[in-house]
Amino acid sequence: MATRSRGPTVAGQIMVLQLAAALVVIGLAAGFGYVDARLDAEQSAGDRALAIARSVADSPEIVRAIDAEDPPATLQPYAERVRRDTETDFVVIMTPDGIRYTHPNPANIGQRFLGTIEPARQGRSHVEQYAGTLGPSMRAVVPVTADDRVVALVSVGITIARIDAAVLRSLPALAGAMGIALLIGVIGAAAIGRRLRRQTHGLGPAELSRMYEYYDAVLHSIREGLILLDGTGRVRLANDEALRLFGLSGDVSGRPIGELGLPETLTESLMGDDQVLDEVQLVGDRLLVLNRRPTTIEGRSLGFVVTVRDHTELQAIATELDAVRGMADSLRAQSHEAANRLHTVVSLIEMGRADEAIAFATAELELAQRLTDRVVGQVDDPVVAALLLGKAEQAAERGIELIIGAADVVGDHRFQSRDLITMIGNLIDNAVDAAASRPDGIRQVRVEITLCGESLRIVVGDSGPGLSAAARLHAFDRGWSSKPAGAHGRGIGLALVVQTVRRLSGRLDVGRSDLGGAEFVIMVEPAPEGARS
Repeated sequence: MATRSRGPTVAGQIMVLQLAAALVVIGLAAGFGYVDARLDAEQSAGDRALAIARSVADSPEIVRAIDAEDPPATLQPYAERVRRDTETDFVVIMTPDGIRYTHPNPANIGQRFLGTIEPARQGRSHVEQYAGTLGPSMRAVVPVTADDRVVALVSVGITIARIDAAVLRSLPALAGAMGIALLIGVIGAAAIGRRLRRQTHGLGPAELSRMYEYYDAVLHSIREGLILLDGTGRVRLANDEALRLFGLSGDVSGRPIGELGLPETLTESLMGDDQVLDEVQLVGDRLLVLNRRPTTIEGRSLGFVVTVRDHTELQAIATELDAVRGMADSLRAQSHEAANRLHTVVSLIEMGRADEAIAFATAELELAQRLTDRVVGQVDDPVVAALLLGKAEQAAERGIELIIGAADVVGDHRFQSRDLITMIGNLIDNAVDAAASRPDGIRQVRVEITLCGESLRIVVGDSGPGLSAAARLHAFDRGWSSKPAGAHGRGIGLALVVQTVRRLSGRLDVGRSDLGGAEFVIMVEPAPEGARS
């Protein structure tokens, strides 16, 4: 089990980064919002000042007051009234040369106006920001015309201080909007962090990196094939061994299992809904044992885990070992029987019945010796000879007669002993099981091994119940077997026979034996020179 990191988790780090990013974005938004509000306020102040200045310039009182003897006396009260009513900072009426008639500070009356008046003198209104006697302000300067000539100028201004105060009054609303945005960001970051923490199981970056490295090393080093399938039958992961055993190449991640070109029976097993345990599959020249189990985490189905083991060599060696073990058991049984017969012969001699002792000894050994002489004389390969003798003894122990017909395996070693043991041994085992299933009547198995030119013909028939027409069609599918499943799967023996025959470019047929049961016929060519044992 991985040790939990004491440092910050991936989820915690991402949450902090999200909050920091949210704060930066909200801060920038607040800054841009303030600047935009300030620009809008200045624009609004300029437009307002221009409208008021034009209204004052259009007033008839201005022209009448200018023509009077003392214009400031009439215009100053009027300008101050307008200033107070419009909540502006100054309303200045001046001569076309810029000499003030009015000003909020009476001391400045008669002095020159500070600002740009040239556009107004030419009959055009304009707005500008300028620092005058009252400080920086947004001001509008508008001409007063009479008889198509400029007789005076009107300037209305709003100080920047007043504009800033108005912007500051709008800041609480802006701050509230930014606060809501920040709250939403915090809630979103917390939700994402919680989900990410659940998905990463609270691991830190270093742990995730180590875990990936370890898992990747394990996946590519184990000698078992491993495939992960999702619920739709798509490959999510396949290690190197699985690709090798299935004969696949390239990246198969994300591809449906049905599009990989695997044998139909294998595809059906991989895409089924049921759990598969130790199922034998024949893929090319390999005998594979397949397991498929559903996997879940926290109650959620993640798909299926498929493991594949190559049992080709192991099963072949096991078959050869079984043959040797059978021969050893047969020899042990014969030794025991020989000891019993020897004691009987000794007792007969001690009783003075020498003739009966000789007759008893020769009668008991005649049948076995005849079979041994025939097999050893015809089969020069000692391993195959031992196999046939051992199988004959095992069959006899089960009350079944093993008839060894023609046996023309000559001693030029054109056929590998392991291949012969695989084909002959497994077919005899199946035939003996079939004959043993018959409760009464003749229980026999017949074996014939003959050379037909360069080809070897192996025939194994039995007196069992035989195979139906439907069973014959599927006899070679996925290591088919008529027997119930055992601890190590079912149909392994027949699958090995099929695999060996295919590798030798041979042929395997099934029919009905004249003994009444099934008959399997193999035709194979000799193994290549470099592959012979």
